[in-house]
Amino acid sequence: MRLIVTEKPSVGRDIAGALGRHRREKGALVGEGWTITWALGHLAALAPPDAYGEEYKKWRLERLPILPGRFKVRVNHKTREQFAVVKGLLMDPSVKEVVNACDAGREGELIFAYLYGLSGCKKRVLRLWISSLTHEAIRDGFDALREGAAMKPLEDAARSRGEADWIVGMNATRAYSVRFGGRGNVLSVGRVQTPTLKLLVDREREIQDFVPEKFWTVHARFSRDGNTYDGVWFQKKQNRLPEREAADRIAEKVRGGTGTVRKAQKKTAAEKPPLLYDLTELQRNANARYGFTAERTLRAAQALYEERKLITYPRTSSRYLSRDMVGGLKKRVEAAGALPDLSPFAEKLLGREKLPVSKRIVDDSKVTDHHAIVPTNKKSSGGLPPDEAKVYDLVARRFVAVFFSAARFENTTVVTEVKEETFLSRGRVVLEAGWRALYPEGVAGRKEKEPPVLPPIEVGQEWDVAKVGVKEGETKPPPRYSESALLGAMETAGKLVEDEELRQQMKDSGLGTPATRAATIERLIKVDYVEREKKALVPTEKGKSLIGLLGESPLTSAELTARWEERLAKMEKGAERRPDFMADISSFATKLVEEVRVMEGEKLTSPSRSRESLGACPKCGAPVVETKKAYGCSAWKNGCDFAIWKQVSGKRLSESQAKQLLTRGRTGQLKGFKSKAGKPYAAALKLDGEHKVRLDFENSST
Repeated sequence: MRLIVTEKPSVGRDIAGALGRHRREKGALVGEGWTITWALGHLAALAPPDAYGEEYKKWRLERLPILPGRFKVRVNHKTREQFAVVKGLLMDPSVKEVVNACDAGREGELIFAYLYGLSGCKKRVLRLWISSLTHEAIRDGFDALREGAAMKPLEDAARSRGEADWIVGMNATRAYSVRFGGRGNVLSVGRVQTPTLKLLVDREREIQDFVPEKFWTVHARFSRDGNTYDGVWFQKKQNRLPEREAADRIAEKVRGGTGTVRKAQKKTAAEKPPLLYDLTELQRNANARYGFTAERTLRAAQALYEERKLITYPRTSSRYLSRDMVGGLKKRVEAAGALPDLSPFAEKLLGREKLPVSKRIVDDSKVTDHHAIVPTNKKSSGGLPPDEAKVYDLVARRFVAVFFSAARFENTTVVTEVKEETFLSRGRVVLEAGWRALYPEGVAGRKEKEPPVLPPIEVGQEWDVAKVGVKEGETKPPPRYSESALLGAMETAGKLVEDEELRQQMKDSGLGTPATRAATIERLIKVDYVEREKKALVPTEKGKSLIGLLGESPLTSAELTARWEERLAKMEKGAERRPDFMADISSFATKLVEEVRVMEGEKLTSPSRSRESLGACPKCGAPVVETKKAYGCSAWKNGCDFAIWKQVSGKRLSESQAKQLLTRGRTGQLKGFKSKAGKPYAAALKLDGEHKVRLDFENSST
């Protein structure tokens, strides 16, 4: 008999449905000649430090570093019953071979490896590797099962990632917490989360240290025969003047004058369609377009993959398809065209004899474990939950768009001279919308500001200066990271890279992987190092204090962590030895602990909270300050019980929202509240007559 092990019961049901008739038994589905059982996510995980000795139960600096020679794996006590089912089946004498049908990726390999190892099973393992859960894809996958032994490099990378995170996280967290944390103050430190936090803290420091400077620009409007166009003064590629007087002198000089066109150049430019989605780009686009968090996008994408069977495996880092998919692309276009908005575009493509496939779409050399996220052959029948409908539209629209021609523009550059002062004008005419026709509101969901269409202008023509004015401006600090921007920075280890194809080349050397970045962001929020303020991610005082404490420690280095990720990616391909990688991680942890031992400094007795006043207490007038669970009155020892709790109906309140309540008595409308049934809704918060925080549903959407 063949035993098939899946990661989740839902996937087990999908596979059983594709294989044929079956009956349900406890923790399993049984068919003719096969049985399917499942994990429940992580049935097993690495054991905590105290599994290696009683001496590790208490956090002591002299007991560090903890470097297990052989890592122990423990069964999750909450899922012991299902583990017993899986183990019993793995050891059943009637089972002759085992199929690992866990998610086709690094984590799926690890989940199976833990189960297989804990059970003591020695039977032959085959690997089901699929990117879609349609019945057709499942049956095709079983026709092309891989040898389990061939997946050893992927298992090595998965084990190494987990053990490296354990070694760095356990040792660094214990060392810094014991040395600097103060009583009960745990300083959570991690291999990926700490350099990610540093990106946010460094940006916040840039913003705080930024000193705005005023500048002035001179604008002129030129007129001739009823036509007009606008220009901005410039000199040597610079159009800003540091002094108002200089701008006024230029404006006065050209006022009422005549301009002569010195340059009128037209150039045709093409803009290629964007690449297909990998998970990071899908999360970035959903954040920019809909304000979705990375976790929210992943949750919707996972549902579209597992439950709806509408998209392919989402936890991918590739933005290309493989050559063997070309024959079935038209069926996927047809499925995407079931969306009413995409129907006319899909019909245009289906009317062609062949789809225009280029290396920007199909490139075997850029597909490793999984290809880009694309629609399956299954058509959406509508009625999807709102989040899933939006994410499916993103995936289907991008898939259709890549087969359309480049958008073509005619860009015009005009230089007009007035009394030896020069003005620059730019214009654009759309010659062919191409793929942009699918994005009338812009790729990010908002209309992009285009240069104006200029009237006919020839070199040597004279145009009257109809109007001239001076505008005052001010330099702005860099923006705070949105979730989209942070995901992009994590992908490139903090380097500013806008080019899509160059970012794709750097995908193996970022912070974390597409599958783990959302969890890293949520972890930073959970441990109170970061807060969401509208669309921005803002480090808390606790987060800033930790990075200040760590200073220039290699633990904060995005480049070091990126090099580790690059080595793990090489290990997946068999190009890096696991013992070498783990030896370097152990050396790093040992050195880190030694550095902490000799560090000087005071304990951060309360590094997590700013003691600055957020405003006056409405009950007694004392300052309101941030505490662990609330923004509360500092006079609590004197009996004042005023508090604004940080968690209200499933939503976490930021410091700025607490300040709004204190100063105005209410906030604006806020999204993210949840009913007892888990349904999201929006409402305002207000302080009532007893100085209690209440939900205000007036003018709110539910």
